Amino acid sequence: MDLSFASAGFSTLREIREKLLEFKKESGKPVVAWAEMYGQGSYYLATAADAIYLQPKGDLDYRGLHSEYMFLKGMFEKLDIDVQFIRGKNNKFKSFGEVYTQDAMSPANREQIRRLLDGLWSDHLAAVSSKTGMEAARLNTIVDSLLVRNGEAALQLELIDGLKYRDEVLADMKDRMSLDVKKEIEFVEMGKYSRSFGKRTHGDAKADDKGKLAIIYAEGGISSGKSSDGTIGSTSLSETIREAREDSTIKAIVFRVNSPGGSGLASEVIWREVKLASEVKPVVVSMGNVAASGGYYISAPATKIYAEPTTITGSIGVFGIIPNMQGFFKNKLGITFDGEKTHQYADMMTTSRPLSEQEKLVIQGYVDEFYDGFVQRVSEGRKLTIAQVDSIGQGRVWTGVDAKARGLVDELGGLEDAVKAAAALAGLTNYSEVELPEQKDFFQQLMEDLNGQARMWVASEWLGEDVQLLDQYKRVRDAKQNFGIQARMPYDLVIQ
Repeated sequence: MDLSFASAGFSTLREIREKLLEFKKESGKPVVAWAEMYGQGSYYLATAADAIYLQPKGDLDYRGLHSEYMFLKGMFEKLDIDVQFIRGKNNKFKSFGEVYTQDAMSPANREQIRRLLDGLWSDHLAAVSSKTGMEAARLNTIVDSLLVRNGEAALQLELIDGLKYRDEVLADMKDRMSLDVKKEIEFVEMGKYSRSFGKRTHGDAKADDKGKLAIIYAEGGISSGKSSDGTIGSTSLSETIREAREDSTIKAIVFRVNSPGGSGLASEVIWREVKLASEVKPVVVSMGNVAASGGYYISAPATKIYAEPTTITGSIGVFGIIPNMQGFFKNKLGITFDGEKTHQYADMMTTSRPLSEQEKLVIQGYVDEFYDGFVQRVSEGRKLTIAQVDSIGQGRVWTGVDAKARGLVDELGGLEDAVKAAAALAGLTNYSEVELPEQKDFFQQLMEDLNGQARMWVASEWLGEDVQLLDQYKRVRDAKQNFGIQARMPYDLVIQ
């Protein structure tokens, strides 16, 4: 494995790592990892290998995890923009709006993020300990003391097995494979490898009574309307779930959720279809890197929920944001607004003036009502009391481990575990898998990824270090496109 540029979410890396360990155990074949430089994510993945090699002048970036937030309160104050942030009652952990209204993390947000980081780091330590034999305390000392300054230090500390150039790694592989040194190793291209699987079947592929198991993917933020790249459209996803429910040849559904949430109304629309499907056939949720807020909302009515230990989930809470742009327009641009209305609250959602105290109470009522409904949905789906859900809700995010301990998920495991569970619940032994909506082939996805990388490169060239502002702009733009109450994770969590 060349892990020089390997990067993915914690749960994705964990699933791949588990599959590598399974491959080694079942096949007895060697796995070798090499990189020009290891990040903490790629090093975590490398711990599944029999040998970990690093380019002699390469580095192992081993400093622990951190999560940093950009607070925009000062910028908005300079622009005379007042961001009116209203969250559900006692939703103290629902901190999305804090980046606009505060200049530092709130105690509640700091508490939940520290617990989240500790949980993710604990999983990392377990993986490294299993490979190196070192105890967690020793590894933490190495990290705290910043002892891994270069490749030589990583080797001396026994975090890697050797410093080798790529050609030396290939020679090592030939030796492990008992190949003649003059013979070239035949590598399989990723596209060819992925296409070799075709449609996956289980049991007797020729059996007449073979049924189907549908895997439905929900990837991205949740919004109303049709799905687009990186966005879950409630109309599109609802149609897909409905088709799977009404198809008599589909005996079970695995619902793969990888979403931080989004529009509360769109989440409710999807929830309804998941609920209807679960009433006629098993629906097993497999949570990916994140299934929080609206992502958890649409998962709640499933027959069974699986999450990885490192999945970020929960965030049962809601909020609304209405910017007051009056000062900006008047003081910065010289623009004023005036008008007439037929009724008292006709212009309540305008951004050209501040909300009145009565209007704030009205919107607070809307938000609280939706939160109560969210709690009710989870209570029904998870067979928990309202009080129990509220105590673990309040907008708080949890790791998969913590979520299981609190009844928000049933089992810890990945997509394959969810598939097996769904098949067992449906009594399937001979069946094939069908992916919905139809997944892009490898090269189509690769070209889209490259396009995205090219756009980011251009943005980086123009904006330099300020390219981070582009992410903030996208978040505001996406939220603006989804009117109404938001069931969205309180941040786009980036952990390094």
